[in-house]
Amino acid sequence: MTDDTAPQRARPSGEGSWEVRGALVTCDLAPDGLRVRARAGREGLSRVVLRWRRPVAPGSLVLGDAWERSYGELQWRHLQPERTLPWYWLATDPGGDRTSGMGVRTRPRAMCSWTVDEDGVSLWLDVRSGGLPVLPGERELEAATVVALDTDAPPFQALGELCGALSPDATLPSGPLVGCNNWYYAYGKGFGPEAVLRDARTIVEYADGHPVRPYCVIDDGWTEHCGPWDRGLPGVFDDMAGIAEQIRAVGARPGLWFRPLLAPAPTGATRRDAVRRIGHALDASLPEALATVAEDVARFRKWGYELIKHDFTTYDVFDVFATDAPATLARPGWSLADRGRTSAEILLALYETIADAAGDALVLGCNTIGHLAAGLVRAQRTGDDTSGREWERTRRMGVNTLAFRLPQHGRFFAVDADCVPCTPQTEWGLNRQFLDLVARSGTALFVSVDPAARTDQADADLSRAVRLALDGGQQGGVEPLDWLTTTAPRRWRAGEETVEYDWSQPWGARPLPV
Repeated sequence: MTDDTAPQRARPSGEGSWEVRGALVTCDLAPDGLRVRARAGREGLSRVVLRWRRPVAPGSLVLGDAWERSYGELQWRHLQPERTLPWYWLATDPGGDRTSGMGVRTRPRAMCSWTVDEDGVSLWLDVRSGGLPVLPGERELEAATVVALDTDAPPFQALGELCGALSPDATLPSGPLVGCNNWYYAYGKGFGPEAVLRDARTIVEYADGHPVRPYCVIDDGWTEHCGPWDRGLPGVFDDMAGIAEQIRAVGARPGLWFRPLLAPAPTGATRRDAVRRIGHALDASLPEALATVAEDVARFRKWGYELIKHDFTTYDVFDVFATDAPATLARPGWSLADRGRTSAEILLALYETIADAAGDALVLGCNTIGHLAAGLVRAQRTGDDTSGREWERTRRMGVNTLAFRLPQHGRFFAVDADCVPCTPQTEWGLNRQFLDLVARSGTALFVSVDPAARTDQADADLSRAVRLALDGGQQGGVEPLDWLTTTAPRRWRAGEETVEYDWSQPWGARPLPV
């Protein structure tokens, strides 16, 4: 269907094919799942909807994923027919005896989501280019490959099984991913090479001679917050290659953050919001934009950075953060320059460009679409920002994304639930619990330590957690035990023991946005 029409039932057009208004959809059963292909008609094509008469048992709980980072919203819910479930869904029956689900394999050429109701399941394939129909052409689009699951395994294990089937070709770090990041005490301001090297020495001190070397990641603030990414902040970060070498000499591995698509705003350009005041987004569908990104990444490698964290690409393409799983990311009527490719294809080309240019450097995606980036990043920030200013953000974002996306760890990429802050503004008794959980989980552990917050107790906690994380986490991993009934699980299986955490402040959780 196109944007200006209601869904129309397609008519059969040969075995496994259906046609409507000149558009053709074909489904073929293959060893890896049900392959869905589409060809646009003269009017272009916006969406394809496939429907399975597959009733879900009354009283079942249903779980979906998020478009990109999650924002504290991941949860099991009772049936909600209009709820958008990006990429995959899972349903567990009231007795917990059976868990079923469906999903699309990673790196599809469409933005894929599901809806689940009492009568069946629908897969919505958004093949638009931005917010307009993808234009017709001779090619046939390999839109998605559908995989189904039905098992008597518990829901947590079932989700891991489904994620493994959806992403058989993940690229992962060569070992545990542990390090420091200065964002949650500096927030991009007032720091220089001395502070970076102090952080490097701190994380090396916590590692205490461990054979796995930790990373020291320089986050936003080493430039004017936008490109060109060929120099650091004048008078402060004048020698980016030299800083990388100094980090390495201290005993850490240098890492660098950047925002690939943000360039300086042209004179007189319209500035729509607070973020865009610092620049404008390159059009990711243009070859010259990808060439610029590739040059930047290759430069970081030449400087000696071994971890490259790229950020904001979802926002800079769609001009929106995907909070609360909206039905679609793109606004109707808007498009990128290339109308002949879908949004998913354009993003895939961007991620492939970064991965190719990075070579053997570890690529960490942030505000990237994980289902498209799996296999093209080694690690993925799976939730929105934690906070060095407000514990509630860490509880809401960090705990939620760790619990509900943990089954993606080692199957899609290394999961990064975001930094554990140690700052004067946040209570260490709460942060140290999150630190303990992340370290036990074996997922990526980054810490953001304000020197003003260091105490003997905090240093002991951080050193113990960093060394555990460098060992690969708790033997046997962790699993949320109460995730069916809360968005911030407190009870966790950790190896052979059960650990309980208390995430509450005296007044409970803040009901206000943070």
